[in-house]
Amino acid sequence: MAFLQHGWKGAVGSSLSALLIQFLSLFSIVSAANVAMYKNTKYVETTTDAGQSLWLRDARKPALYTQNFGDCSGNSLINVTRFDAAYYKDNMTVLFHLEGNTNVANESLMRVSPLLSALLCLTETSLCPMNRSVPIEANGIIPVIQSDVAGIPAIALSIPDFEGQAILRVFANSTESEVGCYSAVVTNGVSFSHPYAVGSTLGVFIIIAITASFATAIYGSHLPTTRTHYAHSLSVLVVFSVFHHIFYTGALSVNWPSVLPAFWSNFAWTAGMIYSESMQNSINQLIGSNKGNTSTVGAAGSGSTAAGLGGGYQISQIYKRSFHQLFRRDAHSFSGHLADLRSAEAEQYLAKRALANSTEGYNWYGSPTRPGLPLPGNFSGFAGTLAQEDIPASNAFMTGFLWFLILVVIVAACVAAFKWILEALVKYRKIEETRLVYFRQHWVGYTEAAVLRTTVIGFFAITYLTIFQFTYNGSGGVTAIAALVFLVLFLGMLGAAGYACFYRLRWGHYEIRVDRLHAEKSKALGFMPCVGFGLESRRTEKTQPRLSLGSMPWRVIDYVDEDSQRTGVHQDEAYIEKFGWLFARFRRTRWWFFALWLAYELIRACFYGGAAGYPMTQVFGLMVVDFMALITTVVLKPFEGVRLNALMVYLLGFSKVATLALSASFDTRFHLPRITTTVIGVVIIFIQGILAIFTLVAIVLGAISSYMSVMRDCGVFRPRKWEPYRQNYFAHLEKTAPDIPLVRPLTPEPPKEPYFRVASVRREPKIEDNDPYNINPGSSRTSIAPGPRNSSRVGSRTNSMWSPTISNNNLPYGARAHRTSWSTRDFTSWQEGQHSNRSSQLPCGSRIADRASDGSLRETTNSEPTQTSIKSPAVTAALDLQKSRIDEGKARQAPPNEPRSEEANT
Repeated sequence: MAFLQHGWKGAVGSSLSALLIQFLSLFSIVSAANVAMYKNTKYVETTTDAGQSLWLRDARKPALYTQNFGDCSGNSLINVTRFDAAYYKDNMTVLFHLEGNTNVANESLMRVSPLLSALLCLTETSLCPMNRSVPIEANGIIPVIQSDVAGIPAIALSIPDFEGQAILRVFANSTESEVGCYSAVVTNGVSFSHPYAVGSTLGVFIIIAITASFATAIYGSHLPTTRTHYAHSLSVLVVFSVFHHIFYTGALSVNWPSVLPAFWSNFAWTAGMIYSESMQNSINQLIGSNKGNTSTVGAAGSGSTAAGLGGGYQISQIYKRSFHQLFRRDAHSFSGHLADLRSAEAEQYLAKRALANSTEGYNWYGSPTRPGLPLPGNFSGFAGTLAQEDIPASNAFMTGFLWFLILVVIVAACVAAFKWILEALVKYRKIEETRLVYFRQHWVGYTEAAVLRTTVIGFFAITYLTIFQFTYNGSGGVTAIAALVFLVLFLGMLGAAGYACFYRLRWGHYEIRVDRLHAEKSKALGFMPCVGFGLESRRTEKTQPRLSLGSMPWRVIDYVDEDSQRTGVHQDEAYIEKFGWLFARFRRTRWWFFALWLAYELIRACFYGGAAGYPMTQVFGLMVVDFMALITTVVLKPFEGVRLNALMVYLLGFSKVATLALSASFDTRFHLPRITTTVIGVVIIFIQGILAIFTLVAIVLGAISSYMSVMRDCGVFRPRKWEPYRQNYFAHLEKTAPDIPLVRPLTPEPPKEPYFRVASVRREPKIEDNDPYNINPGSSRTSIAPGPRNSSRVGSRTNSMWSPTISNNNLPYGARAHRTSWSTRDFTSWQEGQHSNRSSQLPCGSRIADRASDGSLRETTNSEPTQTSIKSPAVTAALDLQKSRIDEGKARQAPPNEPRSEEANT
């Protein structure tokens, strides 16, 4: 045992030693490679502003450099095979290289005037002698000072897709004319264009969407149930509609800022614009030399004359300057660097850059543009958008059409391959024989539906490319192919849509009724305030209709089915088998929307392709069409799935209208500064980027809901935490599938119990309200007594209550003054005073009767038949009450054995 343990430890030790030796040997190889690379690396020395020496790598990345270049004169006598320029900010130098050949027999002196996008003005150099037998090769290293590059903003070195051009103009001294012009695009290396990273990410999400949609379409044997789950998965048509909208915005014939074509290049492959060297060579052989004219679609073509490029030039201004003027200008511009420019030491440190196809040294350069491409730095129209993919506008239709055919073949092959894979798994008992039995029996029909659905997805793109080929007027053979494809698509798709509608509506008739369309307050995505539309007839069906912002007369076409017992469109299995690829995702009452959608896509394609070269017609025509489509889709909400309505109706519709409105500012007649157009372009990128992000999120949510649909028959669902969401999702499907307006159930009123509630308060008039002798609270707080005053004690006592000395000034504001309390003495005095006054004022024959048994005073007269009372009912009642109290007081004071009078008893 000890020996075995010792041997095991020895074996482990030897293996570790061998592993360590291999690691050290690998490390030594890597170190040797790094040393060799370090030895082969070239460095240049520069001096900082503080006077310190700084060594820089010769092959470092410049701050600004040129890429592809093209001929901007159309008849250049010089064939340039390489032209590049670069600006190094670290050591303040500008470099340029030039290679080529010429057809000029002999020219003693030629001037080369490179201009860097009107920002850099390089010093002029000479090429001599020049003749057809000697290849052209020139390069220069030009030190610059801060004032030379003061026009370059600091943001230009870091902003994505910096917009600039380096223009090379060559003039012959003998004729003082331009014999060559080449333009190259300038960049800082930062860009929105990342087709490999972004395009690959989009490809992964699209594959997820296709898989989820296909899984919900083939799972299950009951077609109506399968259709319901398929309608709530994310539509691949919607996904490609979003990406096609983003890329084909570049089909407008306006002068785009460079940031937009760079951003759209990430979506080019979704529109069929995929560059392939072999495919482009085959198309070029078919087209021949007729590349068309890119200027007809709004772009400046390479190889054509561009006199105003870079602001143009004046030959008289170039040749009227003398040598001394040029020398003084150069000496002033390079005052701090003139010695370095002539120094041999500078020649030693500023090493000469290697030429093309070199693995080391300078490699920041482009190549000549292909025939048919626009001039580098010009991003106008669809030709400028395609230039990012290195695809000429003359090849656009054939490129898209060939990739579409390849896609159709791949889709059909994948469906058929999946069927045979399932059969193989069943044969070898890897899966149960009952799995996907309906799909395995009807796989041919599924293949046809998949191909037709792919044709619907590519309908807009292929239709636009065919119409664009007609407008571009390129090769005759390619135009004939485009005409044939257009006829097949137009007659095939619209014919299929028309037949599908006729097949369903042949047993019935139409009626037109009058209604009103209301603009209502609504919410998009459940939280975003927006304006919705609804019909008056639908509003009356709701218990709580939304607030109407306005209305307008409307006409509604209703279809009346003559067979009231006919199966609904979503329950008709025969109709689903025939035309499910057209209508399966739409609501029961909007199943016909596919016909409207195809017509809308055809109109858009006609504006994009037919009006190419007329930007304002394109922009405003499409804006009207898209705005009407937005209103129509908001009213109809055609999709059964909520996510599809939110994405297709609101987000995509808003993005189309907003993008068109902003794109109108790029028309050349407005002459907007390029910085302003770049800012507007970034806003468009933000809008379309948000749309793309929401689409990717919708794909993920659609994949999750499709997984729930496919697992609907499983007893155990995993993950278990998702079970509540799954149940809610299925409940949502059951509610939305019938497409019946939901009526909110009325909440039953709770049983009434004993309760107290004050509904209203009403004030009844009081006794003093009807008393004319009562103090009026609305009058002044100092009451003035009505009637005459007596000088006697009794009269003064009687009228004391009405005396002006009585004041209510001590009452708070708003308090009510009540009747003054009377004592027994007051009543007696007042009664006697009134009796004496009335006796003196009565006419002859008058008298006062004795008190009645009720204590009231009655006035009688012998001469007059009527009786007049001067007391109000309130005063009479008060007097009677006071009289009774007086009589009771007298009775209490009487002896106990004295009999009480009848009046006291009363």
